[in-house]
Amino acid sequence: MTMAEFQRHRRLRTSANMRALVRETEVTVDDLIYPVFVVEGENVRNEVSSMPGVFQLSLDNLSAEMKEVSELGIKSVLFFGIPAEKDEVGTGAFHDHGIVQRAISQTKQEVPELLLIADTCLCEYTSHGHCGIVHDGIIDNDESLGYLVDTAVSQAKAGADIIAPSNMMDGYVQAIRKGLDEAGFTNIPIMAYSVKYASAFYGPFREAADGAPQFGDRKTYQMDPSNRREAFREATSDIEEGADFLIVKPALAYLDIIRDVRNQFNAPIVAYNVSGEYSMVKAAALNGWIDEKAIVMEKMIGMKRAGADLIMTYFAKDVARWLKEDN
Repeated sequence: MTMAEFQRHRRLRTSANMRALVRETEVTVDDLIYPVFVVEGENVRNEVSSMPGVFQLSLDNLSAEMKEVSELGIKSVLFFGIPAEKDEVGTGAFHDHGIVQRAISQTKQEVPELLLIADTCLCEYTSHGHCGIVHDGIIDNDESLGYLVDTAVSQAKAGADIIAPSNMMDGYVQAIRKGLDEAGFTNIPIMAYSVKYASAFYGPFREAADGAPQFGDRKTYQMDPSNRREAFREATSDIEEGADFLIVKPALAYLDIIRDVRNQFNAPIVAYNVSGEYSMVKAAALNGWIDEKAIVMEKMIGMKRAGADLIMTYFAKDVARWLKEDN
């Protein structure tokens, strides 16, 4: 190839404005979903030791947090609840006066512009820490569905805009869709944790949500990290059963799965940038080993470039601030 024949790709990189002009992928504040942990009690603002900057909040401290989130331009939050008491069937998950239900009702009144997403699972509420009903050490898939439907309907009654079931029980989307429709909530969408792997990246979350299993693990219902084709089976089932969004969780070690799901389905794809992915960056940043902003924004771009439409991330407030600064 002669001097006149090679391609001058650098022409489109000559200045910041030129690079912005041809940029293919961008992250905006509208892409962000902020997970929030709400707890029983008063004047509780407990920083999660393994997740610097993330707090367990009682309802009296939740108000200021939600107003700050809205002022930053973030449009939606995801509520996880930590009850005062737990039992074998996770009653606190579906009680109309449960902690998530009260958080939803309160936030709807105080910050009505926020879209409120309710995590629909039993693990934070059961004494055994599993996502379904347990008999003789075995998670009973079908019996669990009724409790999950009760939880979803209770959350919708409280004012949830979106139901996000994270339990990975077979048939959970069909059961919840039917239950919501029969209760008159035909317009409430389901953001399904369709592709959820049994991942080591969830460790810090289990401290934040007080939801570690008391025996065994979750490998009989969450996916094997080695499996790729299985993601299509899971996502296909959820779409056929009525899911409106598809979540892939975790994100960074599963960018290939996000791209696969994006290529296969037209529903909005949500990447969950999970607790372990957050904590590793925070730890390195606190030690001065990395440029936190640059690393986090590169991660966000990577998830969007892989095909995610939305990103659930504990970095949401930081990202919103950085985007404001840059603009």
